[in-house]
Amino acid sequence: QVQLLESGGRSVQAGGSLRLSCVVSGRTFTDYNIGWFRQAPGKEREFVAVVGRSTSVFEFGDSVRGRFTISRYNVVNTVYLQMSDLKPEATAVYYCAADRGLSITTDISRYDYWGQGTQVTVSS
Repeated sequence: QVQLLESGGRSVQAGGSLRLSCVVSGRTFTDYNIGWFRQAPGKEREFVAVVGRSTSVFEFGDSVRGRFTISRYNVVNTVYLQMSDLKPEATAVYYCAADRGLSITTDISRYDYWGQGTQVTVSS
C-alpha cells in the first residue's frame, strides 16, 4: 500500500505563488511516477502535472504549462508542485497520485493511489 500526503494549500492573491508538497510512504518511492491533479467545485478532476521516476521526465497540463514546475527529491520521498502567476481559475483541491506504469501518463484512470488533497484558493 502507498500513502500520499499533500500539504501547502492556502489562500493567495491572483498573481501570487505557492508550493505544494506531496510526501509518499509505504513502498519504494522510485517505483512510482507521481502526478498532480486538481478538482474545482462542480468540475471533473483534471490533470496538472506529472514527474517520472527519473526527475528529468515530466509533463504539464495546457492550462499551467510555463507557470507551474514539478520536481521530486527521492532522498526524502517528496514531490513538489511550484505554482506561479496564479489565477482565480486555479482555485481547487489539489491531489497527488502514484502510478507504477513504465512511462508517465496524464490518464487519471492509470493512477492507483491518491492523497486526501489540499485546498488552494486564489482570489482576484
